[in-house]
Amino acid sequence: MGATGYFTHSDCLKHEMGAGHPECPDRLHAIEDRLLVCGVGDALARREAPPAPLADLELAHARMHVAALRGLSDQLCEDQQSGGPALSYIDPDTAMNAHTWRAALAAAGATLAATDAVMAGELENAFCAVRPPGHHACHDHAMGFCFFNNIAVAAKYALERHGLQRVAIVDFDVHHGNGTEDIVAGDERILMVSFFQHPFYPHTGAHSTAGNLVNMPVPAYTRGMEVRELVDIAWMPRLEAFKPEMIFISAGFDAHREDDLGQMGLTEQDYAWITQRIKDVAKRHARGRIVSALEGGYNLSALGRSVEAHLRVLADV
Repeated sequence: MGATGYFTHSDCLKHEMGAGHPECPDRLHAIEDRLLVCGVGDALARREAPPAPLADLELAHARMHVAALRGLSDQLCEDQQSGGPALSYIDPDTAMNAHTWRAALAAAGATLAATDAVMAGELENAFCAVRPPGHHACHDHAMGFCFFNNIAVAAKYALERHGLQRVAIVDFDVHHGNGTEDIVAGDERILMVSFFQHPFYPHTGAHSTAGNLVNMPVPAYTRGMEVRELVDIAWMPRLEAFKPEMIFISAGFDAHREDDLGQMGLTEQDYAWITQRIKDVAKRHARGRIVSALEGGYNLSALGRSVEAHLRVLADV
């Protein structure tokens, strides 16, 4: 069996959005600590993420969006030298500091490097322990803790740079991946399947009409067994019929029952089960090729345990 890659970068720890913000560097520390304690970390091929080339970001994002974030970053760095504000707010929940630009480049770069390594057969699959997350970042604007859409960038990259014809995106974050949908809706080369709590932030996804989307809005307090049933009924037939050549996962773990940012009832065992179902599809149609990237997950203990469960399945340990 091929190895499972683990892509991250120290720059991802330097992006901060203010004291008490749930999307904090401690999330990555919690994952690292858990993987160390449980021993799963020993089974992974660790790689440092390179920064994403701007031309590859522009496969999914408007050039003006990329340029605007870079400009904001430059301004922040200048302001700080003269005692100016340490943060620049994109929306009430989403802010840049002087390190955000490099962190965002590393987060997207991780998914691109993982795609290259998996396509080359160096790795069977990969997980990107990165932040900022990506699935709320739209074609032309940042929002919801996200700046660049790491998974959408990688999916477009696999199609455009590696010549694949069909890729799937699986999003199991508690929030609808509105940014990913904005970027991929109507692109018949990409099948996106997701479930998400509804009604809930960002209040999208329940009425989407594009034929390449399988959106499963579920009410608050939905538990794992109900989600598993939906996966079998709604996701699996579409994934099997689509026969993706590679699968990308927006791996948000905030639908966990211990996570206060959502009100769903999943457990680590549910994440392991979902990952196994995805892996089965990848084995049948995609030579096992999977690239997964961290999205949400804000209860640190639940996050660590859930990523462990996800990686145990990916790495077969």
